[in-house]
Amino acid sequence: MKHLHALSSLLAVLVLTTVPLSYGQAAAEKPFVVEYYYKAKWGHADEFLKLFKKNHYPLLKKEVEVGRMLKVWMDQPRYHTTEDSRWDYRVTIVFKNAAVANDPYDEDALKKQLWPDQETYTREEQRRFEILDAHWDLPLKAVDLEGK
Repeated sequence: MKHLHALSSLLAVLVLTTVPLSYGQAAAEKPFVVEYYYKAKWGHADEFLKLFKKNHYPLLKKEVEVGRMLKVWMDQPRYHTTEDSRWDYRVTIVFKNAAVANDPYDEDALKKQLWPDQETYTREEQRRFEILDAHWDLPLKAVDLEGK
């Protein structure tokens, strides 16, 4: 009986000490979602989209290929809103996890590989941001509606 009690006590200690660790590991491996909003100056939304598709989307696709990101997509509103809440494009990126999303990542090598003409690339990227009225990033946190 003594051995059974010692064994069950040891088992309880093992379970209690490994549950937080495994929960923390599972939470750290959850995908991390960020939405990026772009509000172009009036009349420049199409130009922004053209530059985005040429000079930024290939970089994002490459980061999906290497596993840093899981998925990337773009949405635009179907109808117009008031000017104060208007945005033209929302890019949603699902990162592998929060650590990957927040750790410094050097994209320079990928940029040089994708765009050997760095002068043109730099000029066009500058233009892409010149035609914006606003840009903001919104990390998302899932809400568990079934839990307490």
